[in-house]
Amino acid sequence: MDRMIYLAMTGARETMLAQAGVSHNLANANTTGFKASLQQVQTLDVEGPGQPARAYALGLDRAADLTPGALQTTGQPLDVAIEGEGWIAVQSPDGSEAYTRAGDLRVDSLGRLTNGSGHPVMGEGGPIALPPFEQLEIGTDGTITVQPLGQPANALAQVERIRLVNPDPATLQRGEDGLIRVQDGIAPPPADAAVRLRTGALETSNVNTVAQLVDMIQLARQFEVQVKMMNTAEQTDEASAQLLRMS
Repeated sequence: MDRMIYLAMTGARETMLAQAGVSHNLANANTTGFKASLQQVQTLDVEGPGQPARAYALGLDRAADLTPGALQTTGQPLDVAIEGEGWIAVQSPDGSEAYTRAGDLRVDSLGRLTNGSGHPVMGEGGPIALPPFEQLEIGTDGTITVQPLGQPANALAQVERIRLVNPDPATLQRGEDGLIRVQDGIAPPPADAAVRLRTGALETSNVNTVAQLVDMIQLARQFEVQVKMMNTAEQTDEASAQLLRMS
């Protein structure tokens, strides 16, 4: 009976974790540039003395659906969206380089260019810091041109270029903070001049809300089945014990 109980128990646990992932996806259905989580579970034999007669359900590392979302026109000069493949390089909280498709850019009080989550946007020389300006434009190749404060309209200066990359998707993984990174041991990808931006637009989340709701219902039913299996195993164990006492 313990085989049945352990498999049902671990299956129920992983189903709860998958349900949490689906809830997380639904909560970010309207988050700019968000990439949906993909849930993966497999059966794993328990190794030890004797034959591998016990098995557990094991959740694998969460992957991300890297499919681009739809582009939504906003008309805001600091909103940018990547057309096709590619990523915007940002600085993660630990100081390392990470990647995102969220192009809701803004300039903070210190002149740093960040996205809506507050991550500094990387340029060719590191995080981008802008001088005081009257007007700012971002080109399709990521170049940032400003009209310096107090200068005439024709006195334009190119101050930086947003670092745009296009690494192999097989080398990417998503962290707990939602940022995409290359796997450990792989060098950061070089800037890719072929990556293009569309200004005045944002990429929406790629979460399919209908599919996620269907998954939520299916996971709830799976959890019920696994709980019933545990109850059935308990009842069978009690019946077996009663028969042994009678004998």
